[in-house]
Amino acid sequence: MSDLLSKLEAIHFRFVEVGKMIVDPDIISDMDRYIKLNKDYKELEDLDRIYKDYKNLLGNLSSSKELLEIETDPEMREMAKMEIDELENLRPALEEEIKFMLIPKDPEDDKNAIMELRAGTGGDEACIFVEDCFRMYAMFFKEMGWQCDVLNSSAGSVKGYKEISLEITGAGIYGMLKFESGVHRVQRVPETESQGRVHTSAITVAILPEAEEVDFQLDMNDVRKDTFRASGAGGQHINKTESAIRLTHIPTGVVVECQDGRSQHKNLEKAISVLRSRLYQAELDRVHNERAAQRKTLVSTGDRSAKIRTYNYPQGRITDHRINKTMYNLSAFMNGDVKEMIDALKMAENAEKLKGQEVTG
Repeated sequence: MSDLLSKLEAIHFRFVEVGKMIVDPDIISDMDRYIKLNKDYKELEDLDRIYKDYKNLLGNLSSSKELLEIETDPEMREMAKMEIDELENLRPALEEEIKFMLIPKDPEDDKNAIMELRAGTGGDEACIFVEDCFRMYAMFFKEMGWQCDVLNSSAGSVKGYKEISLEITGAGIYGMLKFESGVHRVQRVPETESQGRVHTSAITVAILPEAEEVDFQLDMNDVRKDTFRASGAGGQHINKTESAIRLTHIPTGVVVECQDGRSQHKNLEKAISVLRSRLYQAELDRVHNERAAQRKTLVSTGDRSAKIRTYNYPQGRITDHRINKTMYNLSAFMNGDVKEMIDALKMAENAEKLKGQEVTG
């Protein structure tokens, strides 16, 4: 298993190098570089710790084997054998942990996210399900300690939302939420149905990594800005002033609206952030599609039209079609208990990446 050790040794040398760099006065004075190196240092820290554990285990194993070869005392030989057995038992689990830690991390995973939920097929019932899912995710965000702000919303004709956009801020958000992108299908008796028949409706969820200026340079000369009066809830103030913002990216035709903030300046700031993120996502999709042409992934995060999950109310079950996982806790799930499903999707993606590494390795 010298291959694992050599990979970890290279990481250890990089960790030591970065450690020296972050105390260099020239680097400290360059704030952008200093922040990036600090982030690198934190990411390398866990790998350096496991490198020391693994090196220590291999060193002890080697010493015990050498002792067994030269030792003639029966008691000492027995102690060496016990030590070898114990270390050989610990070794596979440690090596498995190292393999997972060495899986290349998606650089987008630590970013904040923009979430967009839209009603699809099913009319009023789809709008109601958008509201149900918004509530479900909001409860999950609260449990995770994340901040969630509504950027824009459009009410359904009966109740619920035709669409709603959210900004979620915190730690490691995009990496947790990216698997939620796609079509979410609901099977239940709609509130609007008098005959008591089960209907199938659908909504689409899009998760975008929030792009910073360094990620995507947005030329405001390419953007048309319109102001208008916000509609919907918000009291008298929101309807009297033209605080709502609509931005149109002329080269691509991408349109973004933001009307849930009280100030025009705040709405403009948020709308620019969403527009930058959408254009950045389009660029990421192009890159992902090029990669997907070479290797089809099990846990797709790119195809917005893929039916990824079904929520069946009569049977109280949720099924994720990408990993064939079914859970029978629909009530708890709709109250924000979604982490088990997200964790299962992350594990499936990691297992897939690991397999890909072994094939190319």
